[in-house]
Amino acid sequence: MAATTTVQACPECEGQLRSDDCETVCTQCGLVVDEHAIDPGPEWRSFDDDDTNPERTGAPLTRSRHDRGLSTEIGRSTRVKGRKRRQFARMRRQHKRSKVRSKAERNRIYAFTEIRQLVSTLDLPTHIRDRACVLFESAQDADLLQGRSIEGFAAAAVYATCRTDNVSRTLPEIAEAAKATRDELDVGYDAMNRELGLPTGPIDPREYLARFASKLDAPDRVERQARELAGEARERGIDTGRNPGGVAAACLYTAAQRAEHELTQQEAADVADVAPVTVRTTYYDLCGDADR
Repeated sequence: MAATTTVQACPECEGQLRSDDCETVCTQCGLVVDEHAIDPGPEWRSFDDDDTNPERTGAPLTRSRHDRGLSTEIGRSTRVKGRKRRQFARMRRQHKRSKVRSKAERNRIYAFTEIRQLVSTLDLPTHIRDRACVLFESAQDADLLQGRSIEGFAAAAVYATCRTDNVSRTLPEIAEAAKATRDELDVGYDAMNRELGLPTGPIDPREYLARFASKLDAPDRVERQARELAGEARERGIDTGRNPGGVAAACLYTAAQRAEHELTQQEAADVADVAPVTVRTTYYDLCGDADR
């Protein structure tokens, strides 16, 4: 304990105060007059490698890894030579093998890697990544992967999570970025939706408008008009049973025509990955027979 010093008088009994590293206490009545604030600085000690890595806490826990990020690694050092270096190499190899205890865990590691790569390619938030990994794990626990593609279920988990979180990503976009084919993605999504009861509903076409307008370089007035048209399409039931991406593209095309902004049906269809006839049909329904 640090050396004590006597300071000002106690506010209660006018007795002497004693101050140390933790608190200031009256020596007569025992009143705690003051406490030191908690030190917000780092709690680790100073070591030789502070300049390169001063922390001892490690990475945070995450659901996007099969072991929640709690695995250990045997590092490498250039100062270890000869027999000791070969011994560490053997230990590292055996440690790597021992981390995977079953075929199911190996498949989960592979699928989680695919999900992380897919989420990174599509610029999706980290909570989509974590929830997609949890959904894949649920599908694996329900024995839905038997005889089916792991890549397909990984891509389907990302798409299903986007659907449930109202993140606008279409099936063609995810299929293009994933290793799985469109058929494998459809099979995985159908199995999870049927067996796990995913809380997915119809997608609002307005969820696609901001991204489509950005890709088409449409001005703000066109996007605002398209958002109003999408709301009108929802009220009139025009979007019922139709591709929401195609409805969003048709709303942008209709708004561009009304604002006299140059935009073709083919360009609007390409950004939504639909046929021009899809855009044209919704455009006619939005405008009515007078604008045909």
